[in-house]
Amino acid sequence: MKTRSNPVYSSIDTTDLVHAAKLIQSVAGGPKPAVGGVKLGLEFFLAHGAPGVRYAFPTPVRATGVGFFLDLKLHDIPNTVAGGIRAVVDLAPTYITIHASGGREMMKAAAEEAAAQAAKHNVPRPKLLGVTVLTSLDRSDLEATGVDADPSDQVVRLAALAQESGLDGAICSPHEIAALRKRCGSEFVLMVPGIRPVGSAANDQKRAMTPRQAVDLGASHLVVGRPIYQAADPRAAAEAIAREAGINDL
Repeated sequence: MKTRSNPVYSSIDTTDLVHAAKLIQSVAGGPKPAVGGVKLGLEFFLAHGAPGVRYAFPTPVRATGVGFFLDLKLHDIPNTVAGGIRAVVDLAPTYITIHASGGREMMKAAAEEAAAQAAKHNVPRPKLLGVTVLTSLDRSDLEATGVDADPSDQVVRLAALAQESGLDGAICSPHEIAALRKRCGSEFVLMVPGIRPVGSAANDQKRAMTPRQAVDLGASHLVVGRPIYQAADPRAAAEAIAREAGINDL
C-alpha cells in the first residue's frame, strides 16, 4: 500500500523573524519533520522580504524535503502579477498563491512567468494556486461585495477558471473539496485552510473541518495555523494533527 505523505502545512503567522525561524525549526527541522510543509504569508513577506525567507527557512531545514508555500495572494494587472512572480521564483517556493478573481489573462501571465523564471534560475517550477473565496467569508459577505452566489458555487466557478488558465490548483474551504474534485479532477492541487483539530476553537474560520474529514474528502494539503503556532509545544501539536489526518509514521 502506498504511504500517504504528510498533508499538514504549518502556517507561520508571525512577523517576528527570530520567532518564525524557531517555529520552522521546531516543526520542520530534524531528520523527521512533523509537517509536510510550511507557509509564509503576506505579513511576513512585507516585513522581511526575500532575506527574511532565507533566514527563517534556511537551506538545512529545506533539505529535509518539506514544502514551501509562499502565500502572497497576488492580485493586480497581468504585467504586475507576472513581475511579482518573477521577483520570488528564485526562492524556490513549492506553491505561490494568486487571486483567481484577477481573471484569465492575469493567471495565464503568472503561469507563463513562473515557468520561464524557474528555467532561468534552475529551480523547480512553482505551482500556482488560485485563491477562490476566503474561508472567513460566508454568503452575506459575498453579497455585500456584489456577488450574488453561494460561496461553494463561487469557489467552483473560480477554481475552474484557474485550471483553464494554467494554474495547478486552488485554495478552498473543506466544504468545497468534493465539488472541486468532481469538477477539476484528481491531479488538481487542493490547498485547504479552515482546518481545526477535534476540540479546538474555530476562531474566524466560518467553513472549518477536522483534518481527517478534509483528507478523506480529497484535500491535497491542510493549512493549520493557530492550533500549531499557539501551542505550548508546536512540534507535538503538529505531530498530533498529522496523526489525526492519518499519518502514523512520525
